[in-house]
Amino acid sequence: MSRFAEVIVLASDAEEIMEPLTRPDDSREWAGHFTDIGHGMFGGWAIEFIRRSRWIGLLPHLESLPWPSPHSVQVLIHDEEDDCFGLWMMRDGRLVEVPLPRTRRYFWPDHYTGKVDPDSPGILVHTDRSGGLLPEG
Repeated sequence: MSRFAEVIVLASDAEEIMEPLTRPDDSREWAGHFTDIGHGMFGGWAIEFIRRSRWIGLLPHLESLPWPSPHSVQVLIHDEEDDCFGLWMMRDGRLVEVPLPRTRRYFWPDHYTGKVDPDSPGILVHTDRSGGLLPEG
């Protein structure tokens, strides 16, 4: 499955924490490296993935980092089928998706097993979009 996704990490005082993630490292579960896009008080880093399998493990890796200001960590994820970026923030040491007004994340069961893949990002859609284009269920 080819699913393009962009991930942006925003966090204050996190240059030292994110610097190793701006270099290639084959020992990480996820593939690639971030580009520093931050200017000013808040730091920012971005990465693009071309397959879902390339970013499995990224959120747990980010959760495990010793953030100097965990309350400031924001992770924005836009999968190719999403209507907009989803927002994850640190809550009790975990990155948790923050519900956005007028959006809903949809998941579909696997055609063979009937179960939802726990690694599936689903898709984030606007609930007020016109044309009856919302997924069933």
